[in-house]
Parts: sequence; structure tokens; C-alpha cells
Amino acid sequence: MQKFDHVLLASDFDNTLVYTQSALDNGTDIPPMCPRNREALDYFIQNGGLFAISTGRALPAFTDYAKDVPMSAPCVIANGAAIYDFRTNEYLYTAFLGEAVYDHMTEVLARFPTLAFEVYHDDRRIHAMNPNRYVRNHEHLTRSPVQVVERFADIDLPIIKILFEEDFPVLDAVRTFILSRPWGREYELIYSNEHLLELTAAGATKGGMILRLASLLGVARKDIYCIGDHKNDIPMLEVSAVPFAPANAIPAVHESGARIVSHCSDGAVADVVEYLDKIY
Repeated sequence: MQKFDHVLLASDFDNTLVYTQSALDNGTDIPPMCPRNREALDYFIQNGGLFAISTGRALPAFTDYAKDVPMSAPCVIANGAAIYDFRTNEYLYTAFLGEAVYDHMTEVLARFPTLAFEVYHDDRRIHAMNPNRYVRNHEHLTRSPVQVVERFADIDLPIIKILFEEDFPVLDAVRTFILSRPWGREYELIYSNEHLLELTAAGATKGGMILRLASLLGVARKDIYCIGDHKNDIPMLEVSAVPFAPANAIPAVHESGARIVSHCSDGAVADVVEYLDKIY
């Protein structure tokens, strides 16, 4: 029996485990994980802990980075649309979008004909329509080139999520429009930053998928711990025995009742491991 047996620690990737905001702002490369986080995760895993990434990124946007992250459990990806095991390279659970998305996106594009977005699949392909500077910046950040198409009908299934990328007022108008439609409740719409609005199937959130992952791993609710910095992380913070947030988290996360730890670049995840080390 090891110290952290059946303890699940789930961390967001961008601006929680690794500080990627400067790379997004300046078009530079993403910095490496801070040594303090790496040392803490090695200790947590060596003592039986289950560490998982829970990210808004889909498979193509995270695969290259996954190689450098110490993990001992499958990951929640695409903002809660799937559980993927990077050790065996397979999906363990998926909540993909259905065929109705074609009719629904036809309505969205009729209202917002120049709307920029990316469409993620279950493989490493990413399609995009009306690419703008946010799409291109995101393309650089994820190291994943997009295939531009002129019509949504040219995009094939399966679709794991759609990522709208515009100025916040446009995104807010898109969100309001979708939620006003009779079919709006078929989707989750949540911001992963002020220029990124994620659309996944109803019920596909980080929180719901963390609970499913815990069930797969035999982890009790009282032994789930999560840390994240943005609105899309709040659903998983709500299922955490003690929710954590880095000091750089947005105000909404601070106000959610999360326990605030160090800035991401200073080892926020290491602070969580130190907390767990005291209570287990």
C-alpha cells in the first residue's frame, strides 16, 4: 500500500501546469514545465498517485505535449468530450457531436457568415472555416496545422468539439444565439479564454468526465482533487474534494471558492501535491 493509492489529481494544462499565455500573446514557443512541478509530480506518481491532465485541447493539440508530461492515468481531453489514454493511445470514452450539428451550424453560419472556428476530430486532423488571427495564433500554440474548408458540409464526422475564435462580443453573441435556439440545450458552451468558446455535446464537461474517469479508476469522490485557472475548469473544481486554482486564475475561478496556490509558472501543481502530502 502506497501513500497516494487511489488518489486522483487532475490538472488543467494551459496556464495551470504550464504557463502558455505569453506564448499565445507573443507568438513564441511554450516554455517547459517548471522543475518544481515536475519534481512534485514524480514524487506523487512514485508514491502511487494517479495524475491526469484535464484539458480543453483535443487530441491533435495535446499529443506533442503529452510526451513531456508525467502521467499515471488517462486524461480528459477536448473540454470533457473524451477520456484518452496516452500510454496506450486509445479512447476509453467519448461524447462526440451527432449529425444534427450540420443543420445547427447551418443556422449559426447564416447568422454569423464570417465566424471563425476550428473543428476537431477523433484523429489528428483539424478543420477550420474563416481563419482569423486567433485561429492562426492557436494553430501556432498547439503546433497543429488546420485544413481550411469553405463549407461546413465538407467536414466529416466524427466531430469531437467545435472551437469558436473571435473577439469576446462576437463570441457572446454566438453563445446567446445558440442558447436561444430550440436545439441549444443539446450543447455545452463554455469559454476557455476570452477569445475561445468551446462547443461540446450536452453533458460533456471537465467535471462530468472527471467523475467518469474516477469511476473507471476506482477512485472515491473524497479522493478527487482538481486544479484549473479558467471558466471551463469550474465544473471539475466543483467535483474536487478541495478545489485549487493558481494565483493567475481569472476572477471567476478565484470567486468560485477555490483554494489559491502559487502562480502557474512558480509551481501551482507542486503546491497541491504538498497539500496532499500532509493529509495522506
